[in-house]
Amino acid sequence: MPTRVLVPSGVLGLGFDRAALARGVAMRPDIIAIDGGSTDSGPFSLGAGQSKYSRAATKSEWRDLMLARAQAGVPLVIGTAGTCGADATVDWMFDITVEIATELGQTLRVARLYSSQTADTVTTALAQGRVTPLTPAPEIWPDSLAQMTNIVALAGAEQMQAAIQTGAEIIIAGRTTDTATIAALPLLRGDHPGAAWHGAKIAECGALCSTNPTSGVIVVDFDETGFTVEAMHETALCTPHSVSAHMLYENTDPFILYEPGGHLDVTHARYTALDARRVRVEGSEWVPGRYTVKLEGARVAGYQTTILAILRGAHYAAHAREWVAKLTTFLTDTISRRMDMAPDSYSIDFRLIGVDGALGALENRQGQPVEVGVLGIVTAPTQAIAAEIGKLINPFVLHYPLTEDEELPTFAFPYSPATTDRGALYEFALNHVMEVSDPMQAFRLTVTEVGA
Repeated sequence: MPTRVLVPSGVLGLGFDRAALARGVAMRPDIIAIDGGSTDSGPFSLGAGQSKYSRAATKSEWRDLMLARAQAGVPLVIGTAGTCGADATVDWMFDITVEIATELGQTLRVARLYSSQTADTVTTALAQGRVTPLTPAPEIWPDSLAQMTNIVALAGAEQMQAAIQTGAEIIIAGRTTDTATIAALPLLRGDHPGAAWHGAKIAECGALCSTNPTSGVIVVDFDETGFTVEAMHETALCTPHSVSAHMLYENTDPFILYEPGGHLDVTHARYTALDARRVRVEGSEWVPGRYTVKLEGARVAGYQTTILAILRGAHYAAHAREWVAKLTTFLTDTISRRMDMAPDSYSIDFRLIGVDGALGALENRQGQPVEVGVLGIVTAPTQAIAAEIGKLINPFVLHYPLTEDEELPTFAFPYSPATTDRGALYEFALNHVMEVSDPMQAFRLTVTEVGA
């Protein structure tokens, strides 16, 4: 049975064109599916269990999608809710949904799919030999798992199908693969499995598979032999090049994509332009395999304080690296004497904005900036220690001379105080797959009636 999926954007909070969304709704989709996050921005969201996107932006866009859902009369699905898909962010998204439903006078059946795992659950699976490391992956053991603030498993199509089958109008899912929310209904309705997964991969980032990536909205039609993709913005065109190129996006192999329960092989896929706007794809294959779910985890790796100064003197701007090297040596000795701290018990990383701010020691290009921003990042076991180090180094970041026989320089602090306590620093600490005997073994599903 052919299935039409409307994808409003690559992620909720990034924005989409409202007129394009209206055109998509007018095409009478069977489901509206959008992603809610990823690991792109680092481990903080998962570690802290917080969304990286503003609540106001999320609510505004979700309100538009809830109105679109009501007009289309189809389910609205979001995966990896709240950036990381932890239980806390699923509930955060649920609260926003309830708030909007009340404001709009909508009565809704809302399903929540929870993906968070306890350390004990993963420890047991590890002892049973059901946890396998990916590449790269840190070594894990029971104590390291217990230190993680959040662990999530990535749901696939089967878990999303279970949520769809509850009859919910809105589904808020925890951590899912980027493709699962799109592939679930076509697979449930018997469309071609290779096409379902391939089309979902192409559609995962919305109009990124078109010539106008920021326009957001696309529609994908799935059937028994393949899929057809079309962008909804008037200036966005899907071409064989733009569509096929998306298999390269966030994927180590442009022909293979691993998902729970198998992998997609697009080696023999054929991309055909039906007209200037639409591309037809056939020939993709789904290869079943053992059922595993990916695990992601994060833990506190220390606490940070930052300090920012600006070098504007031509002499210092031209010799910023030398200055930082000399300053670092001096500060290491000073911290050792005044705070009785060994160098390996904390870290100070200076990044020179305008010189090597992005790549650090890996930078191989040189220029002549008018000024250089000096960003010092202090990482220590506690926030109190990090803050104390920040205060200790403050006067030297402001005044430290490049040579011993010159006048004491004065640099610029762009704000006061110059130091900022950043709080906990999180790191990814789990990149493994866990084998499960049943797709729902690692997930929980709750259905609630909300609204007027």
